[in-house]
Amino acid sequence: MADPADPVRIEREGAAALVTITHPPVNAISRAAAGAILEALTAAEADPACRVLVLTGVGDRYFSAGADLTEFPREGDDVTASVDVTTRLEASRLAVIAAVNGFALGGGCEIALACDLRICSENARFGQPEVMLGIMPGWGGTQRLPRLVGRGRALEMLMTGDQIDSGRALEWGLVTRVVPPADLRKTALSLANLIALRPPLAVAAIKRALHLGLQGSLEHGLLREREEFARLLATEDAREGLAAFREKRTIPPTWRGR
Repeated sequence: MADPADPVRIEREGAAALVTITHPPVNAISRAAAGAILEALTAAEADPACRVLVLTGVGDRYFSAGADLTEFPREGDDVTASVDVTTRLEASRLAVIAAVNGFALGGGCEIALACDLRICSENARFGQPEVMLGIMPGWGGTQRLPRLVGRGRALEMLMTGDQIDSGRALEWGLVTRVVPPADLRKTALSLANLIALRPPLAVAAIKRALHLGLQGSLEHGLLREREEFARLLATEDAREGLAAFREKRTIPPTWRGR
């Protein structure tokens, strides 16, 4: 049984790991919470039967309100551990889904931005309010947000600190689905287990090609895509998938991840 003092709760739902931030009252990202998220991700990645990770917050009000201000770094402090959460989520072999169950602010918003997909409840709100404290995002907000919503919309959020609601987040492409709060967990896990049915090497290659390709020019991205495509063609999964298609099998292929 999980320790109620743990800053995250880890559950398994089929091929998906469900990681819930449990740091009341606002699910702030303390050093312990950041470390626990990283440990949960590492454990999920080490399990070959795990294909997807879903990240959410406990309750229906806060995904995460951001960094724990009681531990807020002073000038010269190391913030590497918290930044590692976002970079590790983005680089993971797993598909990562943020199920945003309420406020996602500051570092909480930045963690959601680092996930591959974001779905949210109708009461969700997103914001980067750091500017109102005389600082700025430090966990990737100035880089990932404009890649998702565009330069102008990102600058408006970053420079004003204003929040956007779930409807605006959907309109801007920050999230792909908005659902009633009671349906969020079910919807996130349904999406997770749908992705888990797909060949894991192909899912991981798509993720790498997209994230790494967007770091450079179109030509760089196309080269990266061709490299990933060529590697996949040499896998057992690709041979099995193509054979099943050619032979018009009625039973789906078994993906072995090799």
